[in-house]
Amino acid sequence: MTTAAPRAAVGLATFWTETPEALCATLHCGTAGLTAGDAAVRLETYGPNSDAEVKHTSLLRAVAHRLLEPLSLILLAAGVVSIATGDAIGGLIIVTILALSIGLDTVQEGQAVKAADLLRRSVALKAEVKRDGVFSDIDVDKVVPGDILRIRSGDIIPADALILDSTAFVTGEAALTGEPYPVEKHAGRVTAKTAGEASNAVFRGAVAQGGEATALVVNTGKATVFGAAAAALAEVQTPSPFQRDLREYGLVTARLTMALVVIVLATRVFLGRPVLDSLLFAVALAVGLTPELLPMITTVTLSRGAMRMAKRKVIVKRLASIHDLGAMTVLCTDKTGTLTSAAITLAHSFDPTGSDDPRAAKLGAITAALSGDRGALDAALMQGSTTAASGWTLAGRRAFDFSRRLGSVLVTGPEGVLLIVKGAPEAVLAHCTATRNGTAIVPMGASERQGASDRVGTLAQDGLRSVAVASRVWSGPTREIEMSDESALVFEGLCAFADPPKPTAKAAIARLAAAGIRVKILSGDDPIVVKRLAGLVGLNAGAVLSGADIAAMSDEALAVQVRTVDAYGRLAPDQKSRIVKALQAGREIVGFLGDGINDAPALKLADIGLSVDGATGVAQAAADMILLDSDLAVVADGVEEGRRTFANILKYVRMGASSNFGNMLSMAVASVALPFLPMLPTQILLNNLIYDFSEIGIPFDGVRPEATAKPQVWDMKGIIRFAAVMGPLSSLFDFATFGLLIAVFHVAPEESRTTWFLESMITQILVIFIIRTNGRPWRSLPSPALAASSLLALLGAMLLPFTPAGAWFGFQLPPASVLAATGVIVVAYLVAAELLKPMAIGEVGRRLHSTSLRNQTPTVTPKTSSASTAA
Repeated sequence: MTTAAPRAAVGLATFWTETPEALCATLHCGTAGLTAGDAAVRLETYGPNSDAEVKHTSLLRAVAHRLLEPLSLILLAAGVVSIATGDAIGGLIIVTILALSIGLDTVQEGQAVKAADLLRRSVALKAEVKRDGVFSDIDVDKVVPGDILRIRSGDIIPADALILDSTAFVTGEAALTGEPYPVEKHAGRVTAKTAGEASNAVFRGAVAQGGEATALVVNTGKATVFGAAAAALAEVQTPSPFQRDLREYGLVTARLTMALVVIVLATRVFLGRPVLDSLLFAVALAVGLTPELLPMITTVTLSRGAMRMAKRKVIVKRLASIHDLGAMTVLCTDKTGTLTSAAITLAHSFDPTGSDDPRAAKLGAITAALSGDRGALDAALMQGSTTAASGWTLAGRRAFDFSRRLGSVLVTGPEGVLLIVKGAPEAVLAHCTATRNGTAIVPMGASERQGASDRVGTLAQDGLRSVAVASRVWSGPTREIEMSDESALVFEGLCAFADPPKPTAKAAIARLAAAGIRVKILSGDDPIVVKRLAGLVGLNAGAVLSGADIAAMSDEALAVQVRTVDAYGRLAPDQKSRIVKALQAGREIVGFLGDGINDAPALKLADIGLSVDGATGVAQAAADMILLDSDLAVVADGVEEGRRTFANILKYVRMGASSNFGNMLSMAVASVALPFLPMLPTQILLNNLIYDFSEIGIPFDGVRPEATAKPQVWDMKGIIRFAAVMGPLSSLFDFATFGLLIAVFHVAPEESRTTWFLESMITQILVIFIIRTNGRPWRSLPSPALAASSLLALLGAMLLPFTPAGAWFGFQLPPASVLAATGVIVVAYLVAAELLKPMAIGEVGRRLHSTSLRNQTPTVTPKTSSASTAA
């Protein structure tokens, strides 16, 4: 048939539930293949069998996007103003810091492009299709819906297709569906709605591990399951929680700066003060309020955190993700390779009555060792019975037949000549007429046969896969086995296999729960297997949702279910993404840990994407961090380090809120109340530069344990409250200082400015040691780096007015009595700051973001600390 194909914007969902005839009618094709002309029309209609090209963002656009952030605009303006007012060095430092910050972020851009490239490289380059009645190889991007594929062992499947015919055909779909066992594929209609249960369909990116099949191509390119992952990686990533919070902080700072500058300038002009002096003073205030070092402090702190995390086997690809990991409240994880070892092991060997007995495993291992089969189950049998084949030799074999689901060997050894048959329980039991009872052989009746079938079902509920073993004594000369020989067998028992949880999984989940992080399993594997695993690792296994359940739910209903359900099975990639979105809709900070192609969309969507060393290249490219050890304990280590890093960033924010705001507020009020400027613009800029230098040791400071105990997010209300308490407190003592200078000592303006500069510098720098911790400062000493940077800055500020360079900045030494009185004010301020600190951070510091708590069950009660507690 060569009828032109209809234009299709999207692929055919759940096509495996349709018959070949129905699909051919929909696709306007037949099962004899396409003609070259028809294929060309379809290629034009459906497009190439490849992923959508990622739109590359130009370097200029990337830089402009970051430069238009509120904090970047403030810093740029501060740098320009500094240069314009004579502080060329300070201005250049600010601009350099901004350039380095933007440069580091820009370098990290392009991960989505690399991820999509990895996707394209990981699929087949050639495909064998039937064109004009003949099978031939074509480029994979020219495969179209309606093509007939021929797939052989070792091929990478180029498109989503329906099986028409197969011979012993199995595929490996672990990277797509999470199923760790090889999957048998055969023709026949399936009613299941999830791709993981589609035994009659193959999917792009899976690997043919044995046999041969012909299949009808249904979906190509981005309409495939694989293509959906590629499309997700090509999308522009939304800002992370850290980026959103930093933007909000920048907006608050910008509003405060503009308000203060406009008020001061307008008031001074209204009072008739010199316009030029007022303008220079106003812009100096703007510089003083600007957190110039925030990009540098953030970058250095995050970089140091990344190096510390590398020592804990976590490679950080996106620096901001360190904060996001510390703020995480829910961790969604795949099952295979993360909670489990992804290595099939022999769990049990049972005799026909269900009692533990090594004979079934021994006979199975002989078959595995001598038949030449090397599947995952065969490897597990040989590993479980390493010496089983010793003394046995192969006399004949019949390879495993996937259509009959069994295989046989004829062996000679200690028990004579023995025919051993191994395969699917229902297939082997159908050939058995007797069963072993100890050393006796007894006839197998209906009750014995039903009992064996029931045990298989029970094992399946426990997440174990069963293989049956049977045998019979061979009579006559040895020869190759025929199908008729596999009869009148004696049932020897069952071998049960498992993909066991990692020994550290349960303890790691408990550790994460103690840190306020709830773990959820999102797997493509069977829900029964997932339910059992959830119970083994200590998660809530009371309810498990399948992909079919989720497909029938609205987004609103799913958002309700994810609050209490911790285990999900048979999930398609888009369903994992839906669960992540549902959790995010509930104000959770969501992490996702996965290693397969099917995990890529969720990795990209999550607030923090985690992959592992040895994962698919697609998963690693989509992730923000890569774990060198596939263990949840490594995640717990990373969370602790992320919170420690974030705590140090917030120290700078708190210090700026208390010191910069307080001092600038004091000068703003004084500039209006006094007939002269309380501090010259160059003195304000010098004050700001020295204070910033004092804080460069923050990234190396220690953090109290309580600051890493719970998830933390920025709390702008808490930061504003902290500034509202500590800022005016600083201003109050500034006003006391100025009142003392004017009313008591009657000093000249130059001496007043010098005294206020010294008082301002001493209080700003020494208060660092008080507000860097929520506890008493003498109980939590600063790191040597922070102590050194602060004390050096303090020493430089105190000595500068006494040096010849002091005159350059307009300093004039006040009398000794003035300096002594200033010292008393400094001591009083520091005592008051320590006494009022609980008011600023007590209620705020202990106030918990309970948004996520409303979504939690009683089993885990994580709380989210506000930004003000992270010290």
